[in-house]
Amino acid sequence: MTRNTAQATVRWRHQLVFEGSGPGRPPLTIDGESAAGTSPVELLLVACATCAGADIVGILEKMRVRLEALDIEAVGIRREDHPRRLTAIRLRFSVRGAGANETKVRRAVALSLDKYCSVMASLAPDIRVDCDVAIA
Repeated sequence: MTRNTAQATVRWRHQLVFEGSGPGRPPLTIDGESAAGTSPVELLLVACATCAGADIVGILEKMRVRLEALDIEAVGIRREDHPRRLTAIRLRFSVRGAGANETKVRRAVALSLDKYCSVMASLAPDIRVDCDVAIA
């Protein structure tokens, strides 16, 4: 597999429970009813948060911030009717580290969300994305 491809395998287990993973990785339990595992929409929010988080870690390192903690809360707003897709995502970034200030963190978040985060860039363009930053 090349850098320009991504792959996952998903296997149905029972009811709305599936197991899925990338090649050679331990499986994740995904549950359409959110009982036995993370739901697909929750997993999408996790993907958005971790993709942005990975960018932010690298950007802050280049800004000479010695990161001690990065917590990201992702909340998705869904349509009432089917398809119950996301219409908005709210991300809250809480950062702690030597050299971290609001200007640097907001710049790192903006660069991630506007330029580098491949998961966010893969979402439908009409999904509103808002973010909030807290420095500890």
